[in-house]
Amino acid sequence: MELATAFISVPDYLQGEETSHIRHEYLGGQIFAMSGGSEEHNRIAGNIYTSLLAHLRGSGCKTFIADMKVKIPIAQNTASLFYYPDVMVTCDPQDTEKYYKTRPCLIVEVLSPTTQNLDRREKRLYYQSLPSLQEYVLVSQEEMLVEVYRPNEAGNWSFDILGSQDSLELQSVGLTLTMADIFHCWGSITG
Repeated sequence: MELATAFISVPDYLQGEETSHIRHEYLGGQIFAMSGGSEEHNRIAGNIYTSLLAHLRGSGCKTFIADMKVKIPIAQNTASLFYYPDVMVTCDPQDTEKYYKTRPCLIVEVLSPTTQNLDRREKRLYYQSLPSLQEYVLVSQEEMLVEVYRPNEAGNWSFDILGSQDSLELQSVGLTLTMADIFHCWGSITG
C-alpha cells in the first residue's frame, strides 16, 4: 500500500473514492492505495461470496465483495478508519450507508504475502472493535488453511485454525462451507 502525505477529511476521502480508479483505505486522515489481488485471491473470495449470496438470498442480509468499505470509528477520537474487506455481510437493517457499512456481522479477508501481517494484527484488532462483528475469517491463498476469530460469551476473542479436512461453520449466518467450496478451482481441486 502507498501512503498519501496530506491529511484528508472523511467527506473528501469518500468523494474521491467515488471517482477514483484505484481503491484506497483510509486510516485517520491518511489514505493508502491498494494493490490488486492474484487470480487465486479473487477466485477464493468469489467462491465465498457466491456461497454466501446464494445462502442469504431473501434473508434481509446483504453480502458484499471487495468494493464495499467498512467504517470503523476510533475510540476517543473523531477520526475513522475505512477498509475494503474481501467479503463482508451485514444483517442489520439500520446499516444503510450507500458507500460503506458500519455493522457487519461477518468479515472475510483472503491473505496475500504483502497484507497478511496487516490482516492478522492491525485489521483484526480494529474489526474486533465493531460491536456487530460475530466472525472474522482469514483464508490463505497458498494452502488450504482458514483462521476463524469469534468472541465468546464474555466478549473475549478466540480463534480456530482449520485445515484441508475441516469445514468452515459460519455461525453468524448459519452456513457451513467445505474446503472444496472455498478452494474450488484451486490447486488439486478443479471444476
